[in-house]
Amino acid sequence: MTIHYLNCFTCNSRFSPKMETGTLCLLIETDQGLVLADTGPGLQDYSNPTRFTNFFRVITVMPFNPQEAAVHQVRRLGCKPEDIRDIVLTHMHFDHCGGLPDFPHARVHIHKREYDAFTNKQILHWSKAAYIPRDLAHKPELSLYEVDSKWYDFDSICLPFMPEMYLIPLYGHSYGHCGLAIKTDKGWLFHVADAGVDIENNIAPDWVIRLFLGSHWPRLRDFAKSHPEITLTASHMYRKFFEDHEIWEMK
Repeated sequence: MTIHYLNCFTCNSRFSPKMETGTLCLLIETDQGLVLADTGPGLQDYSNPTRFTNFFRVITVMPFNPQEAAVHQVRRLGCKPEDIRDIVLTHMHFDHCGGLPDFPHARVHIHKREYDAFTNKQILHWSKAAYIPRDLAHKPELSLYEVDSKWYDFDSICLPFMPEMYLIPLYGHSYGHCGLAIKTDKGWLFHVADAGVDIENNIAPDWVIRLFLGSHWPRLRDFAKSHPEITLTASHMYRKFFEDHEIWEMK
């Protein structure tokens, strides 16, 4: 089995040339077929960008290349979009679920709390500006989850896949934000999504991480130090990561 590390959205800091990052999406080979974890922006984000996307293009530096869309990357790997049977979302910001309409037959797995925030206008959270309603306009099949187990000392949600996968609630960056833990023959991969940063290459100060990503990073950083056998990734990894770790071989 293989996990493909896909950069589905290059987005660099306008204020620091050293902060050149991509958006990590995971294409996971499972016993049930291909599972995509997050999608990055989709084709409609490139052809018809929203006001929020255009605002994001002003405050950051990005090539805005539609070839980075997950649907094109899946094809370059020799797969068809319809081969993606399931999509797991860490959260529903445009740069993580904008590609859902490119995989209209995929079942979408998401924390119920995040879905409720996306659909319920009465739930208020600062990050809801990054929710784009059209990302669910095609009405995909949804599987909504709440906490039902533990993974190490984290609350978790057991997903219906082999290898084992758990959504790990890490609320803060969004109302129902989650990480994703995947069991492999090499050990656990813990993708903390937008609750943390590229632990090996990070140059952002803690106060910036807390302001934009929430309060979990100190705990996640300590967890990584005490569990060196676990590989920690985040949503916005530095360019060097994608150059060095294009594929994780699960053998």
